[in-house]
Amino acid sequence: MVIKRDLYLNKLINKKHNGLIKVITGLRRCGKSYLLFQLFKSHLMEEGTDRKHIIEIAFDAFENKRYQDPYVLMPYLKEQITDSEMYYVLLDEVQLLGEFESVLNSLIRMENVDVYVTGSNARFLSKDVITEFRGRGDEIHMYPLSFSEFMSVYSGSKQDGWNEYMLYGGLPLVLRFQNPEEKIQFLKSLFEETYISDIVGRYKVRNRAELEDLLNILSSGIGSLTNPTKLSATFRSVKQKTISKTTIGNYIDYLCDSFLIDRAVRYDIKGRKYIDTPVKYYFTDMGLRNARLNFRQLEETHTMENVIFNELKIRGFNVDVGVIVHNSTDSNGKNIRKQLEIDFVCNKGSRRYYIQSAYAMPDQEKMEQEQRSLMLTGDAFKKIIITKEIPAPYYNDDGVLVMSIYDFLLNSNSLEQ
Repeated sequence: MVIKRDLYLNKLINKKHNGLIKVITGLRRCGKSYLLFQLFKSHLMEEGTDRKHIIEIAFDAFENKRYQDPYVLMPYLKEQITDSEMYYVLLDEVQLLGEFESVLNSLIRMENVDVYVTGSNARFLSKDVITEFRGRGDEIHMYPLSFSEFMSVYSGSKQDGWNEYMLYGGLPLVLRFQNPEEKIQFLKSLFEETYISDIVGRYKVRNRAELEDLLNILSSGIGSLTNPTKLSATFRSVKQKTISKTTIGNYIDYLCDSFLIDRAVRYDIKGRKYIDTPVKYYFTDMGLRNARLNFRQLEETHTMENVIFNELKIRGFNVDVGVIVHNSTDSNGKNIRKQLEIDFVCNKGSRRYYIQSAYAMPDQEKMEQEQRSLMLTGDAFKKIIITKEIPAPYYNDDGVLVMSIYDFLLNSNSLEQ
């Protein structure tokens, strides 16, 4: 099965020969190795690159274990570089290479060497990975399959595909399994044996059970406003455990740095300032989130919101939660101050979109409820409501673009229409 990942392939192609180390980061098993060794390598071959000028090493392969020693690897690479033509060095699981930072910095000093690397353990996936290369790294961040990528290889209807995607997520390896039980077992095993073990090992987490309990709480509350103080209180009331907010904050940072979860900070639209706490957390892959909860709590409203957040991040937007402070008076003339919310404020360059996720809008009352905060922004940026199913995108009488989740996800230019 060939899954096109053109968004990331084109980014790699555009970064060729820029003098920097191209570092592919992302959640484990999201397709980084496939992108590098299959898709990008095929591009180089199609462009006429001599096979001898493509040097590829997967450090986790048994036959390549000797190359994990930098004093073996460097002489080998220099032996392969025999002329002045451009060489492409593709290194997979580079964190297994001893002194890999020094090796990579040495490689990019060679004028005819272009370096591309991936890594998959918690250390390498840390978001500060680029600093390891002292300003000489160029990051390409990769996500699990978007819904559009998923549907490119799915044989059923978009409605059936949506149900599968919501339940099992977008990790490419999940598509290899036909049986639901196999998919569930794979995701649960991957979470336990790979992601959690990596985090525990890297950060020397003493109490794995606490970390797992926190994951369960965050999984149950995707899209809910929270902070370490609230979570610490939840541990006391629900788990009868005392965990400091500092420890919880550290755990959350570990999960974010490993790309298991992402956060959306609140932004005061009229005040033009960020509100530090509370924030919302979303899972990078819904299959992993569901596996964490043994495939219970499958509320489609929250799932849809999470998928929209991930899609916006995939498209390169900075995504915040919008807050609008609205002052009014009641029937008795008493002043009322409310904080209204816009699910997502999306920014990219000079473009901004306000987006509400509304699973169902059965009547005009619900429409007005969903768009109330949108109408109070006081600016002319596009306002959008994404719902489950409508026949086709349309602008309502208030100028709000209403579209289905399918139109949003399957058209990369959906926000511009």
